Amino acid sequence: MDNTDLYQFLEAYPEEVQDIAIWLRNFICDLYPQCNELVYDNYNALAFGPSLTEKAGDVFCSIAVFAKHVNFGFNRGSEINDPDGILIGKGSLYRYITVKNINQFPESEIKLLVKDAYDNAMSRLKGKPTCTGISITKSISPVKKRPK
Repeated sequence: MDNTDLYQFLEAYPEEVQDIAIWLRNFICDLYPQCNELVYDNYNALAFGPSLTEKAGDVFCSIAVFAKHVNFGFNRGSEINDPDGILIGKGSLYRYITVKNINQFPESEIKLLVKDAYDNAMSRLKGKPTCTGISITKSISPVKKRPK
């Protein structure tokens, strides 16, 4: 899956943060290559993730890039099984982990959480998935607060 926009947006971040974000993107793309990737270049973070459709509500996990770290999250994380209690967040839905080092990323546990999040998204989907494996830039904030 190619996304020139995403790589341009990442240029504003330190190289080590870019590396983590790209590694996490590849991790998800390897697991769910058929899904669309939705990209949001927001005011304070770059966020992207796989979706069953072209709608933000069908994104089942996400990567949020900040100046010093990356969050790997689940838009409906409160609805998935987190047996090891690794997810952070007390909001009504969103849960995440902060990734500052790829070597400390709990890959096995996250794979299980992603599968559960995918299954949850599929069960809520009205109709069939409209995945075509493309990247779609959904929004670009005209004003940005960026690290560089």
